[in-house]
Amino acid sequence: MKRIGILGDIGSGKSYVAKNFGYPVFNADYEVSKLYKKNRKIYQKLKKILPEYIYKFPIDKIQITNAILANNSNLKKIIRIVHLEVRNRMQFFLKKNKHKKFIILDVPLLLENKINKKKDILVYVQSSKKNILRNLKKRNNFNARLVNKFKKIQLPLAYKKKNSRFIIKNNFTKKSVKDGIKSILKIIKNERNSS
Repeated sequence: MKRIGILGDIGSGKSYVAKNFGYPVFNADYEVSKLYKKNRKIYQKLKKILPEYIYKFPIDKIQITNAILANNSNLKKIIRIVHLEVRNRMQFFLKKNKHKKFIILDVPLLLENKINKKKDILVYVQSSKKNILRNLKKRNNFNARLVNKFKKIQLPLAYKKKNSRFIIKNNFTKKSVKDGIKSILKIIKNERNSS
């Protein structure tokens, strides 16, 4: 099983690119969302450290947003609690898919949380700032302050791009993404066949 990690800016289309590879995808944002909606243990832990913000189950986005925007340290507190469970779910996903040719890791803090492995194939999704902003504004509850808080805990984009083996230019058309993926998979499959 080869692991392909998807990197890029918030709103660059990482999840869209990940889905289009056509292999099993571990989407960390989706897993976090499920934890907020279904995991009472996570709720209890968050309520204990942030009782003025986390007060009802299931946890909704407004509670999380208010906690993050209120205090710089709250985001780190939330990540510390949620991260361990996300890591556990990722391990389960990896075991479940160990016989697949490829698995795709759509994990926003893949490098920051040292989840990646040395042999991972890193793919950087590159988009123009204009396209990214337009994409972000389409999201429900888009909040520029919240996006900036998340950007502050991420490694610089130049670092992610430099450490990526491949770059997919996403101009938010199916063709640009499909062509990029096709070319990457062809190279990787040829390497596997020649080794």
